[in-house]
Amino acid sequence: MIKLTVNKTSSKGIAIGKAYKYEKRMFIPDAYKLSSKDEEKAKFDSSVEKVAQDLSKLAEKNDVFEGHYQLAIDPQIKETVYSKIDTDATNAEISLKNTMDEFEQVFLSMDDDYMRQRADDVKDIYQRVLAAMQNSSLADLSNLDQDSIIIAKDLAPSDTATVDYNKVIGFATELGGVTSHVSIMARNKNLPALLGVEDLMDNVKSGDTIIIDAKAGEIFINPDQQTIDKYKAKKEKQLEMQAQLEKEAPLDAVTKDGKRALVYANVGNVDDVQNAVKSYIDGIGLFRSEFLYMESNEFPSEEVQFEAYKQAVELCKGEVIIRTLDIGGDKELSYYEFEHEDNPFLGFRAIRLSLSMEDMFKTQLRAMLRASAFGNLSIMYPMIVSMQELDQANKLLQQCKHDLDNDGIAYNKDIKVGMMIETPSAVIEADSFAQKVDFFSIGTNDLTQYLLAADRGNKKISYLYDSFNPAVLHSIQHIIDVGHKHNIIVGMCGEFASDERACKLLLGMGLDEFSVSHTQVSTVKHIIRNTTLEECQEIAKKIRNANTKEEIDSILD
Repeated sequence: MIKLTVNKTSSKGIAIGKAYKYEKRMFIPDAYKLSSKDEEKAKFDSSVEKVAQDLSKLAEKNDVFEGHYQLAIDPQIKETVYSKIDTDATNAEISLKNTMDEFEQVFLSMDDDYMRQRADDVKDIYQRVLAAMQNSSLADLSNLDQDSIIIAKDLAPSDTATVDYNKVIGFATELGGVTSHVSIMARNKNLPALLGVEDLMDNVKSGDTIIIDAKAGEIFINPDQQTIDKYKAKKEKQLEMQAQLEKEAPLDAVTKDGKRALVYANVGNVDDVQNAVKSYIDGIGLFRSEFLYMESNEFPSEEVQFEAYKQAVELCKGEVIIRTLDIGGDKELSYYEFEHEDNPFLGFRAIRLSLSMEDMFKTQLRAMLRASAFGNLSIMYPMIVSMQELDQANKLLQQCKHDLDNDGIAYNKDIKVGMMIETPSAVIEADSFAQKVDFFSIGTNDLTQYLLAADRGNKKISYLYDSFNPAVLHSIQHIIDVGHKHNIIVGMCGEFASDERACKLLLGMGLDEFSVSHTQVSTVKHIIRNTTLEECQEIAKKIRNANTKEEIDSILD
């Protein structure tokens, strides 16, 4: 028996079955000599048209592929391919490769895990179009002859599009992460999945018996009968728990002794809002507005943004917190050239960019204000590090309100304005900030890496990136205490909010609002409903006096 593990998981459940090892063909561009630029452009156009038709059909059955369809027909991609054919005198296949390599790097350079995983979408579109150029097609997973656990190096959306889900009981891949397409798909299908399993392909062959424990991050290859029996029993208990979570889903998150907590969802677009409201959320704690910018070939107009924000607040009857543009040196736009930065994580990004581009920022603020007339919309600023930034942002917001008043356009005059707490300076100056905003939202992803000087994307120091570090936990407690001192709501929209080990602790610290993936809403609610505030406060009290990670682990375990 061989056991492999991963440190970070995002799905749950146990799968026991036979492995189907999927080794797909990767298409390689042919570096043939260009003879006619017009012919190469026509070859590109016809291939994209075929791929777009295929993706359009897939999008009718699965919303995931709508984004892939839009990417395939992105005019910026076409323009860049054409330019390389004209300027570099490379054929359509090489021009496509060079273009998609550039787009892939744009996404890989981002600090947001979700956005970084969009690089997989770019690679998938590249392979689809290249296959069409070579008059070929991608392999598929539609003809499985038994219930199987798919084992692969990686799985692109085009791979999972053909899967016969009546025969698939789980996934494991050597590459990918918790925000990859496969991970999202597995959560939506309630299938166990492990991504980023090192040495997986070297240790598994088709027909091997496999056990996946997604929550524990463990995979067993050819286990003995005793281990199989153990995990069959464990699986039965998990299925019983899942049924209980589904039954409790409509209930509010109220502790046994009456403490009410808000459970919100993090989303990236209107489609995400539609999925999230089905999970009985209390609201949206983070609407990532940058997707509107990333999926456009120009800065989105006020009308485009207004319609998106309006749809979001109409779909969700609770509060919808929209974060202003969080993009910059490490998150590039195809239509705007950023100067090179040696350290983009500490560079020209988020509110710094918005304040330097006032017209663009005011366009977004006007759209948000207008949408607030149609629902409970709140505005949130990212990466605030000084009172000067907050005052400048609010000054521009006031100008937008004045302009709308003059134009006779309706908006919520009592709209709430808050800020992300995700930098050490914001933690230190929280008392001053709390006097000028309506709410705090703790962004633990960035806060953890900034407090600990540990790049969360650097595997060599991944052991340092830990939100259970005493410095991070004590900072969170300080933020909550300061917020409550000034009678403002304190929420959390980082990944830590959905960590099951942290849930009781955060509630005991006084966190008012948990904003998590919609697939985690029922779990967070269940934990809150099955504890008491007194128990949670006792945990938080002990953590206040803990000075080492080992002490914290012993308290929580």
